[in-house]
Amino acid sequence: MRQLGRISRSMMREAMRAPYLERDEEHELAVKWRKTHDCAAMHRIATAHMRLVVSMAAKFRRYGLSMNDLVQEGHIGLLQAAQRFEPDRNIRFSTYASWWIRASIQDYILRNWSIVRGGTSSSQKALFFNLRKLRARLHQGRELSRGEMHNEIALCLGVSADDVALMDSRLSTPDISLSLPPVAGEEGNTVSAQFFVSDEPLPDQIVGDAIDRERRRRWLRTALRELNARELKIIRERRLKEDGATLESLGSTLGISKERVRQIESRALEKLRGALIKAHPEMALIGA
Repeated sequence: MRQLGRISRSMMREAMRAPYLERDEEHELAVKWRKTHDCAAMHRIATAHMRLVVSMAAKFRRYGLSMNDLVQEGHIGLLQAAQRFEPDRNIRFSTYASWWIRASIQDYILRNWSIVRGGTSSSQKALFFNLRKLRARLHQGRELSRGEMHNEIALCLGVSADDVALMDSRLSTPDISLSLPPVAGEEGNTVSAQFFVSDEPLPDQIVGDAIDRERRRRWLRTALRELNARELKIIRERRLKEDGATLESLGSTLGISKERVRQIESRALEKLRGALIKAHPEMALIGA
């Protein structure tokens, strides 16, 4: 059904000229489609009701969308109604199809009216399509604050005043292109989108750095096994703690001079470097 072509004016005129169906004829065609999937029968039903689609689409032109697109979406709703119609329910097809046509057109408007997607719940639909009308009615002969107006509309539609305020804001504020300057008349080539560029690392870089850090920790834990107890203590106290111990404090703890501590530390670092390069030769290229 989505593969409908653009509906031209001539097709609209043809739809308006399509003959009406009498109740008995409509019922007979609906039974044929229901029982035998007679496509010709469904086509006649749909063609006879295209004027209903055009008429209903015209009621939604104020939302600024193409009439052709509205008719096309309404036609989709009409075909959905034809597929689901139960002739034995003893109601006219136009009564049944009206809901499907309107719902299809409204869903299309909600998807395309703004680049900012709104809610599609029944309460949000009621707000979107009734807010302006109710607001105009409440303003007739009455002076209401915005808060009072939102409360009354919320009461009428059975929604919260916060939802009304949010929808009122959406309907009152047009979409703004990020390709435009942030201030009208601003000189230079700066556009609004540039203000949303983050200086933070990209997600893949963050993940890559985390993986590299964890890999290096594993390599270091393995290399530390090459050290004796005194070398390991000095490296841990001097290099692996945020507040590294001084040569003097370590010398006092170990009962040796600070110069001896420095010598042991230097030898331990060389042993670590040798162990790391032996296990991972590529580290020699980055001066690890």
